[in-house]
Amino acid sequence: MRKIILAAAIAGAAFSLTACSEKTEDATSEAADSAAADAAANADAASTAVTDATTDAAAATSEAVDGATTTETTTATTTAQ
Repeated sequence: MRKIILAAAIAGAAFSLTACSEKTEDATSEAADSAAADAAANADAASTAVTDATTDAAAATSEAVDGATTTETTTATTTAQ
């Protein structure tokens, strides 16, 4: 009789561990999926920020070149007169 009760207790414990393990596996999978989604969103945001910064830098460079050209032309005209 003791052997049957002991075997039943061991089987019950094994099923409990299996069920717990499946829940843990599901939770881990969901956490990994969530982390991957967060990483993708952060990569998109970083890409947008880099693109915007590049556009701003190009515009500032263009303005600086235009300003330098205008100053050079004004100086040359003033000197020639």
